[in-house]
Amino acid sequence: MSTSENDAPVSAPQRIDASVQAELNRLRESIDNIDAAVVHMLAERFKATQQVGRLKADHQLPPADPARETRQITRLRQLAQSANLDPAFAEKLLNFIIAEVIRHHERIAEEAGSGNADGNGDTTS
Repeated sequence: MSTSENDAPVSAPQRIDASVQAELNRLRESIDNIDAAVVHMLAERFKATQQVGRLKADHQLPPADPARETRQITRLRQLAQSANLDPAFAEKLLNFIIAEVIRHHERIAEEAGSGNADGNGDTTS
């Protein structure tokens, strides 16, 4: 017998009414589009933070800015609450993103210090 991720038995596929299936498909398509938009927005965000990282490295500024991070977390929690999204979830997401940004900034600073940055912003080589 197969099991799902939570070890509950997987039942045989049941017959779903065509109108229910159509609505399910419509909703899932919407979710897929939102997921794609989230990925693209994160990519744009990281492009901007890479520029910040290069600017910080050029001027020997620290990779992290705890005061800004605190302001951003407070701001995002407020935005989440007004959007009826769990503020704790929003904070966890932002903390994850911030940690990744700091990691990128540290790498950019290291490469700038060793002369390995290629000048076009691509620090992944």
